[in-house]
Amino acid sequence: MAEAADFPGLTPSLARRWFRRAGVLLTGAPLLACLLQLPAGQPAYAADSDPVVVSIDSLTPSAPTDGDTVTVSGTVTNKGKRAVTDAHVDLRVGQLLTTRSGIDDVAARTDYVSGADGTEVGGKYVEKFSKLTPGVAQPFTLSVPVDKMDLGQDGVYQLGVSLSGETSAEPYERVLGIQRTFLPWQPKEADTRTRTTYLWPLISTVHMTAQTGPGEQQTPVFLNDDLATEISPGGRLEQMLSLGKELDVTWVIDPDLLASVDAMAGGYGIQGADGTSTPGTGQAVAKQWLAELQDAVAGKEVVALPFGDPDLASIAHNGKNVTGTLSHLKSATDVATDTVKTILHVTPSTDFAWPVNGAVDPSIVKIATSAGADKVIARSDSLKETGDLPYTPSAARPIGGGTTAVVADTRLSTAFQGDMTKAGSSTLAVQKFLATSLTTTLQADKQRTIVVAPQRMPSASQAQTMEEAITALQDSNWSQPQELTATADTKPDPGATTKVPSASSYPATLRRHQLPKSAFAQIATTQDKLDNFKIILTDETRVETPFGRAVNREMATSWRGRSGAANSFRRGVESHLDDLTDQVKLIKKSETKLSGGSATIPVTVQNNLVQPVDNLVLRVTSTNPTRLKIGDDDYQEKPVAISGGHSQSVKFTTSSNANGPITVIAQLYTKDGQKYGPAVSFDVRVTEFTAMAMLVIGGGFLLLVLAGLRMYTQRKRAAARRAEGSGNGHEDEAVDEAAGDDENHADDESRPRGESDAAVRADAPEQPSDPTPNTAPESADPSGTGERVDR
Repeated sequence: MAEAADFPGLTPSLARRWFRRAGVLLTGAPLLACLLQLPAGQPAYAADSDPVVVSIDSLTPSAPTDGDTVTVSGTVTNKGKRAVTDAHVDLRVGQLLTTRSGIDDVAARTDYVSGADGTEVGGKYVEKFSKLTPGVAQPFTLSVPVDKMDLGQDGVYQLGVSLSGETSAEPYERVLGIQRTFLPWQPKEADTRTRTTYLWPLISTVHMTAQTGPGEQQTPVFLNDDLATEISPGGRLEQMLSLGKELDVTWVIDPDLLASVDAMAGGYGIQGADGTSTPGTGQAVAKQWLAELQDAVAGKEVVALPFGDPDLASIAHNGKNVTGTLSHLKSATDVATDTVKTILHVTPSTDFAWPVNGAVDPSIVKIATSAGADKVIARSDSLKETGDLPYTPSAARPIGGGTTAVVADTRLSTAFQGDMTKAGSSTLAVQKFLATSLTTTLQADKQRTIVVAPQRMPSASQAQTMEEAITALQDSNWSQPQELTATADTKPDPGATTKVPSASSYPATLRRHQLPKSAFAQIATTQDKLDNFKIILTDETRVETPFGRAVNREMATSWRGRSGAANSFRRGVESHLDDLTDQVKLIKKSETKLSGGSATIPVTVQNNLVQPVDNLVLRVTSTNPTRLKIGDDDYQEKPVAISGGHSQSVKFTTSSNANGPITVIAQLYTKDGQKYGPAVSFDVRVTEFTAMAMLVIGGGFLLLVLAGLRMYTQRKRAAARRAEGSGNGHEDEAVDEAAGDDENHADDESRPRGESDAAVRADAPEQPSDPTPNTAPESADPSGTGERVDR
C-alpha cells in the first residue's frame, strides 16, 4: 500500500492532497475504500492537527555518553473533543543530522511523518495511558539506556517523543501527537575541540537621573526603584550574577550599571511627579549585589563597554554630524575603565565595541573605533560568508585599518531569545543549542573559535536556560571555553569574509528604532548649557559628573523601542539644568528714581546654590546714553562673586542731564563673554533741574538777597539819624521828616487829606527793623515841643 513515506519530498499536507486526487481518479467505492483504509499500527500521517500536545520538559543528560541512560519527562495533553484510549508514549530515534540547516528544518516541522520521524524504541521503554480525557494534562517519564537507541556514528540525532492511541471516531492506533528535539552524541573526546567564547552581559536600562538631593551630600535621584527589583533575589540581574559566577564566560559590563548600583548602596531617592524625591529601598541589596559581583569577576575577563552603552549605529547614522556627539562617545569610553576599576577592583578591557545585534556597516565600524576600540563584535547574519568554505570559519576577521571584527555565530547567539518561562521551550532551546554547536565542530577536522553574543538584557528565565546550556557545553567532549581577547587574537581563516557590508544592507527593522537626529541636537543644546553653567562654579564636579553621565545615558542603546521614555529623559535632564542655572540670577527691579545730576543704581544678584559662584560679570547698559550715562559711557561692567545662599548688591554710578524715564538693561555674562540667564530691564526716572533752570533760579535768588541788603542798610541809616536827632531838637526832626518824605513819598498821594503824619505812623504796622518801642510814661516838656525822653 502507498504511504506518505514512499514519496520523498512530500510534506504530509501534500501527501494528503495526492491521495485525495488519486481517489477521485479511481472508479468504484470499494477500491477507493481499500486504498484509503489504514491498518492498525501503521500510521501514515497525522490528522489535520494533532489532537494531543506533547511537551518535553526535561532531558538528561543533555549530551549523553557511553553507559548513560537518557531520561525524558514531560506532559501529554488531549486538546481534542474525544477521549483518547489505549495510548502510550515512546521515544523515536530519527536520522543523523549532518548540517546546521538540517537541524533548523527539523525544528520547524510540526506534523508527524512516518519514516522521517524514526522508529519507536518500544518494548518496556514506553509509558501507557488507558485514557486521556480532553483538556487534562498527564505527566510521563521515559528512561532509555543509550545502548538501546541504536546510535551510530558521532553526531546529532533527531529524537522524538510521540503519543499513539485511538479515538472513537478513528478506532485504530495512530500517532496523535509528537514533539521533536535533538540528541548530541559525542561519547568520546573529539579530536579537535571548538574554542567557544560566551559573552555574559550585565547591562540594564537607564535608572539614574541628573538630579541630586538638596544640600552638600548630593544624594542621587533615580527615575524609579526598578533596579532594586532587578538586583534583589530572583530578579533578572541577581540571576545573571548568581548563575554567571559558576561559568567560564567573558563578562561584558556597562559601567553605568555599576555606577548606579554603587550610588544606591550609599543611599538614594526616587523621583516624584512633583519634582521631590522619596528615599529608595534598595540600599542593602545593592551592597550585597556589588560584593558578590566583585567575587564573581575576580580572575575573570571583564570587557567594559563605553559608559551608558551608547547606541553606535544611531550615532553613526544620525548623530555623528551633530557637534559634540563624538566627544561624548570618547568621554564615555574614558570613564569606563575608572568606573570598573574603582567599583570591581579589576582592570577591564575597553578594546571592544558592540553594535546592536552585531549589525555593522562602514560608518558603524568607523564610529565604533573612533573612541579607541580596535575590535568590533559583529554577527554572522551581518558579516555574511560569501566564499565557498564548507565549514563555519573562526570568529576573528581583519576588516582593514587595523580593526578586527569578532563575528558571533547567529544561530547560537539567538538560541535563547524566545519565551523561556515554559519548561518545554527551555529544554528544546538547550538541546538545539548543543546540537548546533556539535554540528559546527564536526564540519571540519580543524580547530576553530566560536563566539556567542546573546541578547543584551536576558530575562531571568532566559538567563537560567543559558546557564543550563553553557554548563552542558562546557562539560561536553567537543567544546572548551576561551576568553574573548584570546579569540580576537586567533589567526583568521584565509577564506573567511572580511568585507564590511554597505550601509544599504543595514536592517530596516533596526534602523526604525534608532535615536533620531533631533535627539542628538537636544543633547548638544544641553551640553552647551552645561558648559556655560560650569564656568561660574567654584566646584565644577558637583554638576559636571551627574550631568556629564546623564548626557552619556541619553545615547544609551536601551532606548531602542522606547522613544517616548527617551524623550522624557532628555527633557528632564535639560529642565533640571535650567532650574540649577536659574538659581543664580538677577533680581527684578521696579522703577528707580534719581534726583540730581549724578547718583548710584543698585542691582542685586542672587545665588541660591550651595556653592559660591565666580567668573561672572554684571553689565548695566543705558538705552539712551545721551540722557543717562552709566559710568563714563553707555554701559558699565563689574565682576561678581557670591557665596552660596547669598545675594550681592552691585552699585553703578550714573550721570544725567535731562529729566524723565530712561530704560536701563542689566545682564549677567560669563568671563568668556557668554550671556548668563535672562536680562532684567527697568526704568530710571530722573527728577533733576536743567542747567538753564538752575541759572534763572540762582539769578532770582541773588536779586532778592541784594534787595534785602539795600532795605536793611537804608533802615539802619534812618535809625542812626533818629538817635542823633534826640539831642538837636527841630533840626533832627526836620532830618527825620526829610527821610520820611523820601521813604514814604509814595504814601502821601494815597493818604486822605487832613490826616496827620502822626496818625499815619500810629496806624502803620510795626516793622521788624524798627527799634523796640519804649512803653514808659513820657515827661511833659515845659517848652511844649513834645519830644520823647528815654529813661
